[in-house]
Amino acid sequence: MSGETLAQKILSEHAGRPLSVGDMAVINVDYVLAHDTTTAWAIEPFRQIAAKVFDPKKIFIFFDHAYPAPNLQVAEMHRKIERFCREQGVKIHYDGVCHQVMAESYTYPNTFLLGADSHTPTGGGIGAMCVGFGSTDAAVAMATGKIWVRVPQTIRINLEGKLPLGSYPKDVILGIAKELSSEGANYRVVEFGGSAIPDFGVPSRLTLTNMCAEIGAKTGIVPADSQTRAYLERQNRYQPFKELRSDDDALFERVLDIDISKTEPTLACPPDIDRDVPVSEMEGTPITQVFLGSCTNCRIEDLAVAYKIMKGRKVKEGVKFIVTPASREVYEQGLLNGFLMEFSKMGATIAPPGCGACLGRHMGVLGDDDVCVSTSNRNFTGRMGSPKAKIYLASPATAAASALTGKITDPRAYLK
Repeated sequence: MSGETLAQKILSEHAGRPLSVGDMAVINVDYVLAHDTTTAWAIEPFRQIAAKVFDPKKIFIFFDHAYPAPNLQVAEMHRKIERFCREQGVKIHYDGVCHQVMAESYTYPNTFLLGADSHTPTGGGIGAMCVGFGSTDAAVAMATGKIWVRVPQTIRINLEGKLPLGSYPKDVILGIAKELSSEGANYRVVEFGGSAIPDFGVPSRLTLTNMCAEIGAKTGIVPADSQTRAYLERQNRYQPFKELRSDDDALFERVLDIDISKTEPTLACPPDIDRDVPVSEMEGTPITQVFLGSCTNCRIEDLAVAYKIMKGRKVKEGVKFIVTPASREVYEQGLLNGFLMEFSKMGATIAPPGCGACLGRHMGVLGDDDVCVSTSNRNFTGRMGSPKAKIYLASPATAAASALTGKITDPRAYLK
């Protein structure tokens, strides 16, 4: 009998029995996550199942996708959710993007997070199994504390070597998207390993696992280790945990070995995540907007990268440079170390913590023929507004360099 994958081990523990790949099981969930869209859709299904949630302390509701409310319809939706949460004794969080705040303050290694949002896999960067579900599934989990799963196969991606100057985890995962395609990991777990992973801190790992949603994965995960422990200690919430690993003889559906020392600054060209090319091939393309934000890339580390490139310079006249910290914590860190003040002096617009322009609802909606370099995770037609706009996905470094020149720009010239 072959060994177990990390996903098998976590799911078996939550099912209370050994599970094999392909098994169906009902498991206990540690956290249920929903936000100011998916919660609204979960309320009626929930009422058909139960009168009270199974445990209000294990349910996390966020106002982040359209907060503060940009119009009357959203304001009324917020009111509906607020009434439900008061009735159920559930706290609403206003601290920024749900995935970032969960990683900062709540998600723990080897736990299971059910999230009514497709980018729930972000939390896999902490070594948890974090899976996106629909609002009806979230309603079931809110009522019962349980959900059914089919144990997925695992794709193992080994990252080897060291990143060269000007390349970042975002460039790595865009290259993986090109290799696997936008559907290459459908209903799979993507597990990251290899000699490079110990050099990736949790913020970098969150970028990798966040983007696994864009290649169809059920989730992405990085086994918890000393980097995880250091991150939890910095967040003042460390408690001892098991460093679970896939067994040496575990059967993976596929193993992909990637030498990240060959990674170049990369763009995902519209309208698909897997249309990835080196930035140098698109250099000089005029742009109208840069969005430094989202659960993919607007942590304090990302602000630091952008600041290093932009320090002492100005945003190109005519370019809208929108900086949206991923959480209140990131926002406050950016205030304390002066990044946000300096970005403002450079000509940036600083938005409150949240999803912001990422999904095209407010704080940076694209108009016809706008061209945006975005640190977010999706570039399909109409994602950020007009279907006539174009979105290029890039690292914070490429985004910052492009904001300075008003055109797609390789960041390496600013890092020498």
